[in-house]
Amino acid sequence: MSVRPEPRPAAAAATPPGPRAAALSWAAFSGCTLIWSSTFLVISIGNDALPPVWAASLRLALAALILGAVALATGQRPPRGAAARAATWYGVLQFGLNFPLLYWGEKVLPSGLTAVLFATVPLSAALFTHAFGLERITPLKVAAAVVALAGVAVIFSGQVQGAIPVLPFVSVLAAASVASLGTVMLKRGPRQSPFVTNAWGALVGLPIALAFSFALGEPHPLPLTAAALGPLLYLTLAGSVGAFVLMAWLVHRWPVTRISFIAVVIPTLAVTLGWLVRGERLRAATFAGSLLVLAGVAISIASDRRPHAPAPAPPARGPDTRGDA
Repeated sequence: MSVRPEPRPAAAAATPPGPRAAALSWAAFSGCTLIWSSTFLVISIGNDALPPVWAASLRLALAALILGAVALATGQRPPRGAAARAATWYGVLQFGLNFPLLYWGEKVLPSGLTAVLFATVPLSAALFTHAFGLERITPLKVAAAVVALAGVAVIFSGQVQGAIPVLPFVSVLAAASVASLGTVMLKRGPRQSPFVTNAWGALVGLPIALAFSFALGEPHPLPLTAAALGPLLYLTLAGSVGAFVLMAWLVHRWPVTRISFIAVVIPTLAVTLGWLVRGERLRAATFAGSLLVLAGVAISIASDRRPHAPAPAPPARGPDTRGDA
């Protein structure tokens, strides 16, 4: 499977969205943030009842069935050409690699710490989008990521107690990086249905996750108890059918670097959720770090609203087959 640059419409990014489109985009951003603030905790709870990568595989299988059914019921066809390539890379990276690495790492690491580690996504997103010629790295974007990460580091300092296991730590960091790259690969393709994109991606990622599960020697019990079935259904419906569909819709309407700031807002909400659900203590570092995170997001938004010089036009290419929207 080769990575080829996809042609992109030059004028689309220059058209400012109307008030309704902007409101919908912010609603999608908020929805993703709220849902993903809870999924780290629910993955950790589900890992107590099912082997982690097997649980991720079951989630992908169920998500593929639901999203595929929605696509068929609404007359949407599978992606083709450039759309299929983008959706395939998205499935390999976002689901086939990210899910096993994340679920396995969370078997050991606390959910709040995992959410904090995912806050490295804005930096990797800035590097990947620049490498593929999608977005420029500007001083304000770098400053936004540094300020937000400083806030995450403050929250991190208040959460870590004792030694951190190396392999789970590396696994979660790797998951954050491949998830970021998966979003960038989807951005490189043409706009397509978020339901079709995620159904296709789940089907692509499922055999990879299963291969991880069998390689780890996990047992494969059916989720017949409430402790196993509850987290699986929540993560599938809220996470895969909800948040990932919203993100796939948003990715062709906002810069990837702005979307990536979901990952730095999440730790603030995740720590608060841990306080509400499990009675975890909120420290002064949490409040101070949260203020820095919000400042970083504000700087990022300001950087996107500043006028930039237009990116050089890509070299002329022959016609390519686009997938159905």
